[in-house]
Amino acid sequence: MIRGRLAVGTGIVAAGAVALAVGFWPDGSGGGGGGSGDGGRTAGTASEPAPRSPAPTKSYPLSEAPATVPAVREHTPARGPGWRPGDGGRVVVGDRVLADEARLLAGELRLRYAGEAEPRAGDVRLELSGDRGRGGGGPESYTLTVKDRTVRIAAPAEAGVFHGTRTLKQEVAGGRSAPEGVVRDRPAKPRRGFMVDIARKHFSAGWIEDRIRELGDLKYNELGLHFSDDQAFRIASDSHPEVVSADHLTKAQVRRIVDLAAERHITVVPEIDSPGHLGAVIAAHPDLQLRDSRGVATRGAIDIAKPKAAEIVDDLLREYDELFPGARWHLGADEYQALTRSDPEASYPQLAAAARDRIGPDARVQDLATAWLNDRAKAVGPGRDVRAWNDGFFRGGVTRVDDRIEVAYWTGKEIGAREPVEYLREGRDVLNYNDEYLYYVLGQPNDFRYPTGQRIYEQWTPLVLRGTRPVPASYDRRILGGTFAVWCDLAGAQTQEQVARGIRMPLRATAQKLWDERGPTRPWPAFVRLAGEVERPAR
Repeated sequence: MIRGRLAVGTGIVAAGAVALAVGFWPDGSGGGGGGSGDGGRTAGTASEPAPRSPAPTKSYPLSEAPATVPAVREHTPARGPGWRPGDGGRVVVGDRVLADEARLLAGELRLRYAGEAEPRAGDVRLELSGDRGRGGGGPESYTLTVKDRTVRIAAPAEAGVFHGTRTLKQEVAGGRSAPEGVVRDRPAKPRRGFMVDIARKHFSAGWIEDRIRELGDLKYNELGLHFSDDQAFRIASDSHPEVVSADHLTKAQVRRIVDLAAERHITVVPEIDSPGHLGAVIAAHPDLQLRDSRGVATRGAIDIAKPKAAEIVDDLLREYDELFPGARWHLGADEYQALTRSDPEASYPQLAAAARDRIGPDARVQDLATAWLNDRAKAVGPGRDVRAWNDGFFRGGVTRVDDRIEVAYWTGKEIGAREPVEYLREGRDVLNYNDEYLYYVLGQPNDFRYPTGQRIYEQWTPLVLRGTRPVPASYDRRILGGTFAVWCDLAGAQTQEQVARGIRMPLRATAQKLWDERGPTRPWPAFVRLAGEVERPAR
C-alpha cells in the first residue's frame, strides 16, 4: 500500500500577546473586534518589539486579532469601526491583473466589481506592491489594512493578494466584521498540499472541484492526483487509450480542474507511479509483466529490463505535459516488488543482467531502478520540480538519484528504511507525507487508523517526518512543506461524500500547522467552533 506553480519564502515570528477588546459600530452592533481574540498574534518579533498601542476609547476599544483558519501570523490592533460588506460597496484594483481575484471576492461578499479605481468608504482595494513582505515573506505574503471604513490588501504577487482575500472572506463570515488594524501574514512552508488517490477509487470531477474551492479558502497551494495504479488508470489518453479504465476523467474535465485550481493559486501535481503500481498498464500490455526466475508474475511491477516499458511510460508522461502545465510532477518509484526480495539479483536475473550491461559490472537491481527514476525525470523535462516516494531512494549502490528529485517522505516501514535525517544531511529537499498523521486510508487496513484533526493540531509539525519524533530544527528549511493524503486501498469502505466529511477537520488542522508551525493559540474545541463560523455566508 502506498499511500501548482508557486515558490515562496519562509519566516517565523515569535508570538506576542493578543489584545482582547470589543469594538462597536455607530449603531451599537459588534464591530471592530472580529473574533474571540485568540486566533492571531499581535505585531512583534523576537528582534523587533511590538509597537505601543494607543489607549482604548469608549467609542472604539482596541481591535482584536481576526479569527481565521489558518490563523493570521501577525496583527497590529487599532481603534476604529472595522469593516463589513454593505450595500454600495465595491471591490477595486490597482492593477488589472488582479481582476480574477477581485471578481471572485466581489461575488462572495455580494459587492460590485468596479475595476481600477481608488477606494471610497465601504470598498475593498486589491493591489500589488514592490515589497517582498515583511521579514522576507515572499510572493504568498500579504498585508491587509482596515482603516477609514475601507480595506486594502497588498502583496508582492497575485498569490499573496488571493490569500488576503481569503482572510477577509473569513473575517466577515456570518455577519462578523473585519477588525480595524493591520494584518501582516505569510506561510511558514511553501508547499501545502492535499493528495487524493483517484486510481483505486473514481472520484467525480465535481467532487474534486469542490475540494479545490475548499483548499483555496484554507490557503493550500497543491492538489496531488494519483491517477494510475494496479486497479485503474483514470485519465483519458490519446497515446495509449488501451490503458484507460472505464470510469475516468476526460481531458476536458481535467482542464477545468486545472483551470479552477489555477484561479485559486493551486498547482495540480499529477502522479504516474512507476515502475511499481502499474497493474492497469500491465493489463493492457501483459508482455511487460515482471516475472521472477521461476516465471511467477510480480504483482503491479513492470520489467524495467524491457525497453518497451520505458517507451510507454514516457509516452504518457510527455502526453500529459500539456494537460498539467504546473511546475511539479510526482514520479512515484515506491514499492517496486523486485527489491523486496532478499536477493533481487538471484530472483530476477534479467534485471541483474540489464543493470550490469547498462550501468557497469558492479551495478545491482537497485541501481537499475535508480536509473529508471532518473530517466523518467528527464522525460518530464528540466522545467519542473519532480518528487518520488522515499522508498524509491536506496542506500549504497553505484548510482544516485538525481539531485533535483525531492523526497516525498511517507514511511519508515520499507525494507532497509532510511531515517529522514539521512536525506536531509545529503542536502535533499523533503516533503512531509507522514503516514502516522497525514494518511487517510479507506477501510483502515494494515494498522492504519483514520487521522484526527485534533492529533495533527496538537502533536504534528512539519519537522515530524516519520513516526512521532521531530528531526532537528536546523533542518527546517530543507522541509518544503507537507501533504495530507487520501488513499483508497479499500475503495468501497466510504462514499466520496463520507470521505469529504471525514477529512474536513484534518484538512483544517494541517492547513494551520503548515501556515504557522508554532503552537496553536486556541484549544481544539475552540478551533472546531471557529472552523464552522468562518464557513458561514458573509451576510
